[in-house]
Amino acid sequence: MTVAVIDVGSNTGRLLVARRGSTAAVVAVRNERTVLGLGHEIECTGTISAEKLEQTMACARRYATLARAHGAVHIDLIVTAPGRQSANAAELVAGLSHVTGVSARVLSAEDEGRYAFEGATAGVTGLELPVGVCDVGGGSTELVVGSPDRVPDHLLSIDIGSLRLTSRFLKGDPPSRRSVERAVEEVRDHLGHLDGVRVATALATGGSARGLRKLIGRTLDDRRLDRAVRIIARQPADRLARTYGIHIERAHVLLAGALILRETQAVLGVPLIVARSGLREGLADLLLAERSAA
Repeated sequence: MTVAVIDVGSNTGRLLVARRGSTAAVVAVRNERTVLGLGHEIECTGTISAEKLEQTMACARRYATLARAHGAVHIDLIVTAPGRQSANAAELVAGLSHVTGVSARVLSAEDEGRYAFEGATAGVTGLELPVGVCDVGGGSTELVVGSPDRVPDHLLSIDIGSLRLTSRFLKGDPPSRRSVERAVEEVRDHLGHLDGVRVATALATGGSARGLRKLIGRTLDDRRLDRAVRIIARQPADRLARTYGIHIERAHVLLAGALILRETQAVLGVPLIVARSGLREGLADLLLAERSAA
């Protein structure tokens, strides 16, 4: 059985076509990624322009066609932060549903965090409990704490992500030292209510975590994260992209993602390990389970 998840986020649109592998784990049949940049427009104007809407519709239509060509028996079309933050989110959702023939739905921050937790922890053994999963998106960041295969104990969302933080404070290429300091202050203000959250194991998922893995490896401790911030902050995005094999659009927002992850790691007090899966895999796992049970 094959299913698909189309994910329309603040920075990118993504497609995952997946099935069960021999070990019952979710196996990707097809992955696609398209830079959309919806979050930048929302941050600047509060809405999504007609041009961006058209681009997003074309992307989703193509993804739905690809999913069906790969034999997907069910397609889940989700909208994350843009569906919660844009003044014309209803127009976005209606347009996506129309061009794909799939009923698009806006994920709440809580659902976004829960699916990311399920995807990041699925099939991972030997985790010390409780586990924290940090998912840095373009428009928001979710932190979920709990045990795999159980309802999370804590689910926290902050209304800042890599693209939103970049648009507000980190516009230089590279940004000034003062801009970075202001960005750090903003992140710390948002993370203030995380004091008291304790975990034994911490996982990081999302594009920022995957980008940092190319710079410093899968273990994101305080020393390595400090090093990553220095590397990114001292060079323009195009050089960073060429040197480390990072997509140019990711390179532009990677400093913001690194700052969010660094400050989150400092609050949690344990290293963040870059997870191999996340939101889309968690959704695909749920879809496959539901279809098998039907």
